[in-house]
Amino acid sequence: MKVFSLLILLMMASVLQSQVVVNENIKHSKNVFPLVTSNVEATVCYDANDYLVVKKATELFVSDIENVTGQRLKLTNECKKGRAVVIVGTIEKNRAIRQLASKGKINIAPLERAWERYLIQMVDRPFPGVSKALVVAGSDRRGAAYGLFSLSEMAGVSPWYWWADVPVKKHKTLYVDAPATLSKTPSVKYRGIFLNDEDWGLKPWAAKTFEKERGNIGPRTYAKICELLLRLKANHLAPAMHPVSTAFYKIPENKLVADTFAIVMGSSHCEPLLLNTASEWNSKTMGPWDYGKNKDKINEVLGSRVEEICAYENVYTLALRGLHDAAMGGGDVSMKEKVKLLESALKDQRDIIARHTDKPIETIPQAFTPYKEVLEIYSNGLELPDDVTIIWPDDNFGYMKRLSGPQEQKRSGRSGVYYHLSYLGVPHSYLWYSTTPPALMYEELRKAYDTTADRIWLANCGDLKGAEMQVSLFLDMAYNIEQFNANNVVTYPAHWLAEMFGEQYYNVFEDITTSHINLAFSRKPEYMGWGYWNNYWGGGEKRTDTEFSFANYNEAERRLSEYRRIGKEAENVFLSLTEEAKPALYQLLYYPVKGAELMNHMTIKGQFYRQYVRQQRAAASQLKAQVKNYHDSLKLITDSYNSLLNGKWKYMMSLKQNYDGTSSYFMVPLMEENYVPMGSPKLAVQAEGEALDKGGLNFHSLPAFSTYSRKEHWIDIYNQGTGEIVWNAQSSADWIILSQEAGKTSLENRIVVSIDWTKVPVGERIRGDIEIVSGGQKECVLVSVFNPVSPIRDEVQGLYVEENGYISIPAVDFHRKFENRDIKMTVLPGLGFEESSLQMGTPMAPLQMYRAGDVPRVEYDFYTFNAGIYDVYTYVLPTFPLHAERDYKLPEHTNSDTKYSVRIDDGSISTPSTSAIEYSQIWYDSVLKNCRVNKSTLYVKKPGKHTLQIRCGDPGIVIQKIVIDMGGLKRSYLGPESTKCN
Repeated sequence: MKVFSLLILLMMASVLQSQVVVNENIKHSKNVFPLVTSNVEATVCYDANDYLVVKKATELFVSDIENVTGQRLKLTNECKKGRAVVIVGTIEKNRAIRQLASKGKINIAPLERAWERYLIQMVDRPFPGVSKALVVAGSDRRGAAYGLFSLSEMAGVSPWYWWADVPVKKHKTLYVDAPATLSKTPSVKYRGIFLNDEDWGLKPWAAKTFEKERGNIGPRTYAKICELLLRLKANHLAPAMHPVSTAFYKIPENKLVADTFAIVMGSSHCEPLLLNTASEWNSKTMGPWDYGKNKDKINEVLGSRVEEICAYENVYTLALRGLHDAAMGGGDVSMKEKVKLLESALKDQRDIIARHTDKPIETIPQAFTPYKEVLEIYSNGLELPDDVTIIWPDDNFGYMKRLSGPQEQKRSGRSGVYYHLSYLGVPHSYLWYSTTPPALMYEELRKAYDTTADRIWLANCGDLKGAEMQVSLFLDMAYNIEQFNANNVVTYPAHWLAEMFGEQYYNVFEDITTSHINLAFSRKPEYMGWGYWNNYWGGGEKRTDTEFSFANYNEAERRLSEYRRIGKEAENVFLSLTEEAKPALYQLLYYPVKGAELMNHMTIKGQFYRQYVRQQRAAASQLKAQVKNYHDSLKLITDSYNSLLNGKWKYMMSLKQNYDGTSSYFMVPLMEENYVPMGSPKLAVQAEGEALDKGGLNFHSLPAFSTYSRKEHWIDIYNQGTGEIVWNAQSSADWIILSQEAGKTSLENRIVVSIDWTKVPVGERIRGDIEIVSGGQKECVLVSVFNPVSPIRDEVQGLYVEENGYISIPAVDFHRKFENRDIKMTVLPGLGFEESSLQMGTPMAPLQMYRAGDVPRVEYDFYTFNAGIYDVYTYVLPTFPLHAERDYKLPEHTNSDTKYSVRIDDGSISTPSTSAIEYSQIWYDSVLKNCRVNKSTLYVKKPGKHTLQIRCGDPGIVIQKIVIDMGGLKRSYLGPESTKCN
């Protein structure tokens, strides 16, 4: 018996190590199966008694192979005829598969009672008259479909072939090298999407383009969605539920479509027992949606729904919220009464399920999502049956608000996640297209998985279109999270695109996508109007200037320059593709990148225009025309999107979102003021870093040039009148280098100023100036150089050196780290203002004594020329405490905030937090910039070398950068660039 068990284990190990390969050339392998060759066309067969999805999958597979090769395989339910036969089915219902297993030709033992697994294996002479069989055996109905669609994908049919028009790869022949290969059990049991906020894309597209006969989202649309989910190895769908959409169960065919594709239906957090309260509850005929006053009618309607759907596979939502996405109400009801009412409602809902099903209630999938106000009710003592899965929501912006603590991790129902890739609500919606970083998704979802969130993963994907990459990544992680880590998840978008369009584009895809996602990380395109969306009057958000600075650290121009660069790269790739491939790339890369470029140029240059008017620059009118051109171009590329493939996606991509019927961030920026130059040419200048406020300094001065950074700075020379200024610039010393010493312009010129460090005198207060003359007009710009005798550059090499009254430090570039058994310092690429961030330990590690001398920490050495009280700003990811069952290390630890500590040398310890109360102002600001900025006021005793410590408290916190303000820090959004002396 022991020998037999060992043989089985060895056999399973070899199966797991095998891998199926599909290509067009025959390989010298004993496991090769000819799918399509010059003289062989395989027959695909299924068992007529098997599940409907098996037949559906085989039909689609045959169509896939025809699209790849031009040859249509024969489809039959007779598995014992033909030279080469593909046998597809479940081990439960496919007779041919069971016969092969009984003969010992395949081993289906690992599939018995398994969840969504499949075996793919080539079998020689499986039956009399059949020379070869390619067996795709599923442990269940979805397992069989997943196995077959994995062959389709390897043959060249992307899961997104229809929803994103990804071109099918063409091959004249196809061979399958299929040693016995067994898939893993999916990491997460139920994996799917929630179609939401469909008012501005999915619904009008379905109603006016794809499903005109229905005039709404209906079975044809859901069939395409269910097919996509199955191809992505997903199994779960929460349908669209806004009042504009026809409720899913109002159309009887919808549930039949879902079952045909073996998709498990569910509903959002506010739809109890899959009842769409937003459009199915009629207060006139059913009474109020108030459990305290109308309990019997509510339970009657819920009972009818369960009776209607109980024959199908469902995840039943247990819930009691207001209609649509409103709070439960009852502001005059005590929290104790709210807990009691919700417990009563959940008990009634479980009784309804039990009454209409013939299985023990503990075995029926049920989910409870403590979303928004329901989390507070749950936290105040709601007793939830142990078998119910708690679906923990994020804060709508990608940060998990709370996960299962040690006691909750013991629950038999375990937990899941409800994660937003799209959102409608305060402080601002993001509905255009998804820019959620893969690195953030992995960081947040991995810690959820590690705290038992392996039962249900549901992604709010909005309209689905515009979130294709994030949906693929979310479902791929849910299917096999172990294939991902903090390093490889960053390149997922590039690999995803390269698989579709060719590996020769991988490097350029990686360049474009990493930059695009990083730029949007600090500010999504939808947020570029800069106002908050929580204005319910006067047309939505109030548009304002952005916080990106034109004068300081070149951050606005660096942002625009990078967008311009990747926009051009995306355009070049688009133009290089075949006509067949262009529609897909337009949707998946060109439109998002170009749209973000145009949005940023439009809004930032609109702000620049307003500044130009105040400065009375003659170039103002030209800039105004540019801004309008960006707006028109944005509309043009959106119209082009909707016109792709003869209008296949017409009405899908909209520049009018939100309930006010507009989206102000898509509008032309406010440019109400005008400046019309008059009179003769008039010389004016602006120096980098110069404040433009009236009543301030009345001379021009560049930021000080430091020998330790050796940066360049700029001066704008501009005309305030008409005609042309002819100018000359002359420096007071030969060590002041100008990029241009003379010119002429009717609008503006920029000259770059640098220092010849081989000629500049040594000293702490080296002065010079640049005189700019045009006719009888003259302007002077002062130059300051800091080039002290000591320390010499070699002495501070590698240190962060004070420059113009500040020090800037990227968190990942530390000088030393101190770790212990539990806490390791990890670099997270693709995350943060500096393009990578530092994570202090995994979130699962125990809390640390952040006041202790030997606490895990990182240290940064810096050099300052001054001393005193300084502000230390730490830029952190706005994460929440892991769970509510804290192992308190110190009395200062709470359930409501995280802790880390900041210290200079042996001085005082400051203890900021990464978290904030949801819907507080600091949370608003933090999620909009994906960064909480904390100020710690600390003391530096004397000039010279010092050490800054960032010390671990809550493990898993993520540090992006540190800026020390010694009195010279200027206003900006991202903070200054690194001041490391290199």
